[in-house]
Formats: sequence, C-alpha cells, structure tokens
Amino acid sequence: MVVAGGEDEAPIDWDILTFSLTPTDTMYLSQIRAGEAWKSGDLKPYGDIPISPAAGVLNYGQGIFEGMKAQRTPDGEIVMFRPDMNAARFESGARRLGMPPVPKDIFVDAVKAVVAANARWVPPGGRGALYLRPCLWGSGGILGVAPAPQFTFCIFACPVGPYFKGGMTPISLKVSDEFHRAAPGGQGGIKAIGNYAPGMIPSMDAKKDGFSEVIYLDAVEHRYVEEVGAANFFCVKNGTVHTPKLTGTILPGVTRASVCQLAKDMGMDVKEERLDISFALTADEAFCTGTAAVLAPIGKIQHGARVVEFCKGEVGATTRKLYAALTGIQQRQLPDKHGWVMSVQQARAKL
Repeated sequence: MVVAGGEDEAPIDWDILTFSLTPTDTMYLSQIRAGEAWKSGDLKPYGDIPISPAAGVLNYGQGIFEGMKAQRTPDGEIVMFRPDMNAARFESGARRLGMPPVPKDIFVDAVKAVVAANARWVPPGGRGALYLRPCLWGSGGILGVAPAPQFTFCIFACPVGPYFKGGMTPISLKVSDEFHRAAPGGQGGIKAIGNYAPGMIPSMDAKKDGFSEVIYLDAVEHRYVEEVGAANFFCVKNGTVHTPKLTGTILPGVTRASVCQLAKDMGMDVKEERLDISFALTADEAFCTGTAAVLAPIGKIQHGARVVEFCKGEVGATTRKLYAALTGIQQRQLPDKHGWVMSVQQARAKL
C-alpha cells in the first residue's frame, strides 16, 4: 500500500506545542490470529478502531506500547533515534504478556512508514518532534484468563512539544512513601499498559502540591530509587554518574542507555546500582531521562520533611553537558559514532 506523505504545512502553530494529543493524517494497522506470523500491515487514515467488549486488552490488560520520536535536523532531514532498541523492548514486552512478538524489521519499517506518511506534521528543527506510539494488544474476545485469540499492532503519531513545561528549567520532585510503581517478579521491566494508570493519582496529587512528578522507591525495602513517574533517574556525585540498575522492576529506557554510554564516552565513571534515596539526596546534581522528557534537570527533591535543592536550583554542569551531547547527536549536529540515528525518507511511505 502506498500513501503520500503530503508536502503542505500542517495546520498547527509549532511555537505553542505541548505534550498533548494532536491527531495526524495516517496510522498503521496490522492484525493476526493466534498462531499466525506477522506480516506488513496497512497505512490508514487516523481514526477509531472497532474492538470486542471481551477483548483481552480491555478485560485483562494484555497490551504494551512504545514511545519514540522523529525530528527534523537543521537541514530539514527527518530522523529517528535508535528504533532498533524500541523494537527489541517491544519484542520482550510481547513475550512477557503472552503475545506474538512483532519482528524487528516489520516494526522498524512500519514506524518509518508512519513517519513518512505524516511528514508534514514533523515540526521544524528545534521546535518539537513527531511522537510515535506503537501499540500491541490482545484484540480478540476471550472470557477466561488466557492470551487473546487475535492481536492488533497499531502505530499512531502526533506532534509534541516539551514533556515538562519550561524545557531545561529544573523540575521539583516529591518522593512517594505511599505508592510503588512495580514489585519484583511483576511487569515493571516492560512497557505494559497496566504500569501507567496506577501512577496517575500519585502524579496528580504531586502536581497539586506544586511538584512536577513523583519519585518511586522500591516495593520491598522502601529505600531504593526506582523511577521518576515514567522516566529514569540519575544523579551525579564527585563526578560519578549514578543510576538505578535494571532489576526487572525498572524500565530499560532507550534514553537511559544512551546517556550511560555518552557519559562513559566523556570519561565519566558510571555506576548502575541500587541507589539509596539517602545517597541521592546528597548528590551534587540530579536529572531524569526518557523519550518524552529527553533529559530534564532536577532542581529540588522533597522526601518527607526533608527538602534538598541541587545546584541552587540551576541546571548542573554535567546535566547540561549530557543534554547537549544527546540532542546534538539526535539532531545530527554532532558526530554519531555509535550509529544511533536513522534517516527516514520523506517522499512516499511504502509497505
């Protein structure tokens, strides 16, 4: 199937973009029955999808998703950042939830096709990105607790601005002592849809108190840092970069892995470890990472009655350095020695 990407400018003011839903022209859809192999799907106009009220995703939460971005370089080229890592995480999540994994080549080709078909919605360089949401869910109806008899692979896209208002302005976080994101042996290490609804109330409560998000601690000892809402946590002390190690309860973020590598490239010592909140509060600076957040500096953390400010509320030197390196590579303004950036043809999307 061939769909033109469109050359006309999208009807949107790029300068007021927020991280919110703006429907675009085209989405991708593929469906298979249990036992069938995935094949290339179709590009369709963005719109609602009929689904059985007995669908596995609605009744038992059998679903995963990914978050990715496409953006323009200063010379107008459209690129994506490490889609192979998203494909691998998508495969892992599908296996954990009893769904047929989408092969890497089909996943990457489908994402590139959606970007090309929605090329006019990719903001100019430095003014936002096209956010991509690949989803896989059990769409077939089933009554017993078991994998669905049918599965749907869908990708939609929308132009977005910064996840946290203010861009590189330091954010304030509140440690949650009441709620936990995930428990050992569960599904915290995959991007399962069921991981996110429980975090809505803690996040909303934190924002009512003037914070941007919450920091979750581990569910066993209630002392080790896990994640910042839907982002990975980092802190820097005496020149060493610290981040929670992947124990199965923390999402293996694509941006997280990239920042760890960039810090090592710069000669920094990087420690992936069980990160005690008491240690984190003594750090010189802190930040969080994610596809949506990119790299957000942390200016203040409140844990109980204790409030700690980092870098006098300013962006730390290491945070700024890593942000500049990451975004420079993503926008092809710096050398991409690891081969992380993939070009997307803007002409026609072909499946």
